[in-house]
Amino acid sequence: MTDLLYSEEEEALRAAVRDLLTDHCAAADVIARGESDTPHDLALWKLLADGMGLAGLLVPEEQGGQGATHREAAVVLEELGRAVAPVPYLTSAVVATEALLACDERELLGRLASGRTIGALAVALHTAPGAGAEAVRVENGRLHGELTGIADAAVADVLLVPADDGGLYAVPADAVTVTPQVSLDLTRPLASVRLEGAPGRRVGDAAPAVRRAVRAAAGLLASEQLGVADWALTETVRYLKERKQFNRPVGGFQALKHRLAQLWLEVVNLRAAARAAADALTTGEDTEVSVAVAQAYAAPVAVHVTEEALQLHGGIGMTWEHPVHLYLKRAKADSIAYGTAGSHREALATLVDLQGP
Repeated sequence: MTDLLYSEEEEALRAAVRDLLTDHCAAADVIARGESDTPHDLALWKLLADGMGLAGLLVPEEQGGQGATHREAAVVLEELGRAVAPVPYLTSAVVATEALLACDERELLGRLASGRTIGALAVALHTAPGAGAEAVRVENGRLHGELTGIADAAVADVLLVPADDGGLYAVPADAVTVTPQVSLDLTRPLASVRLEGAPGRRVGDAAPAVRRAVRAAAGLLASEQLGVADWALTETVRYLKERKQFNRPVGGFQALKHRLAQLWLEVVNLRAAARAAADALTTGEDTEVSVAVAQAYAAPVAVHVTEEALQLHGGIGMTWEHPVHLYLKRAKADSIAYGTAGSHREALATLVDLQGP
């Protein structure tokens, strides 16, 4: 049977990433960045990508990466979710990397693996696995068009752009116009990308690259949602143990105990679904079913746990200074990223032949 427990190596990786984030990703700093014009923490990204080599986890060693698996990448995303770290790990080290692996593009892949280059797949964040991606026009070897809802485009050095000739093109970021869009999640901002005769180098076929990248993103996003939900539950339990009413810890009231117990069960089930998706991406067995199951379950749980966390924190949870709003917004934004829970349930029904009347 598949072993979904964390290995010793995965736990060691978790500890290292958590220690780094504890030292360099304080909640107050994340909130302050969200209010600024530079929401991304590139210094933290350098520590993760260059210092720890995490940008190349999914890249084979012969191509300059770490040669790890999706299980290790999932552990990293859990910890990044726990810290709502404003770094382009999911978009560059997972999505753009998976697209380039599908294209067997070695030169650019090596640059992404080193962390020196940040990549972004120019596909709207809400695109679900199997859904068609919007493409730009190719005219006389130049790219024309506008794409919206691109996550982390503002910080990318190179954009991977699908075109109407079926190709995927690598376009330098300085050759396009990137305009920030209003985003609920301040730690993963969106932008529109306008191409007006932008030069591009074809790196492969767009359809299989986008399909592989979005499927991996949906599967590993569940681990990020797990990290968000786990932080919210852990922090809420800690707070309710300290907060007192009538000279008793608030967490001792039976009604709140029942709510917390229900949240704990949901988080435990989410962990199982997220681990199954990461393992399926690693082994290639039942991948589409496992990813659909994980995302059908992950989004509602992450949103529910963070909503409960905000309510159970009472008045302090409503303040801007408390970080719980960062987690609620990340959970809400993630609930439509790479397909909604409803779209994944529909996909799952088709995959297992459980069509409705």
